Amino acid sequence: MNNTSGVGVLDKAVCVLAAVESGPATLAQLVKATGLARPTTHRIAVALEHHRLLARDVQGRFVLGPRVAELASAAGEDRLLAVAQPVLIQLRDQTGESAQLYRRQADVRICVAAAEREAGVASVSAPVRGAGGKVLAAVSVSGPIERLTRSPGRLHAAAVVAAGEKISDLLRAESGQRFEQGSSLSGAALQHRHL
Repeated sequence: MNNTSGVGVLDKAVCVLAAVESGPATLAQLVKATGLARPTTHRIAVALEHHRLLARDVQGRFVLGPRVAELASAAGEDRLLAVAQPVLIQLRDQTGESAQLYRRQADVRICVAAAEREAGVASVSAPVRGAGGKVLAAVSVSGPIERLTRSPGRLHAAAVVAAGEKISDLLRAESGQRFEQGSSLSGAALQHRHL
């Protein structure tokens, strides 16, 4: 299959964006992933950064920039947020704690929806999975350690895992894929303590 459009600079820019899609990348990693010459890769990456399609993390690596999310939102394509919002509200009401949704970007989690996040809290998180079981995000509840204890999973793991499964199921249903029992989430929730 030929993925070229016939517009070389655009094809190269898309190649650089695709290389960063899987996570932060140094210039050397971009060169290796794209097969482009180092000066070409650098010129395109800096131009994409100028247009906010790429940004840099604290270590100077290239990451997807804020403009990508803005475009997805403007196009109405951010189904994760649309599907998750009512589930987050239900989870917040069920547990009496703040609820958040974190989007996964490689090994980094980015909070994309939150309600009443407090400093110095304990939290319980569970994965949100897309097609093929790929982890797309994490749903979480949090509250003061005094209320949630140092083992918050005992209190809210079932509700958080159920919320993660519900968002996963809704995403699959919206994409037209049939949910198979074998790909359901395990019952284990992740516990996090924020100091």
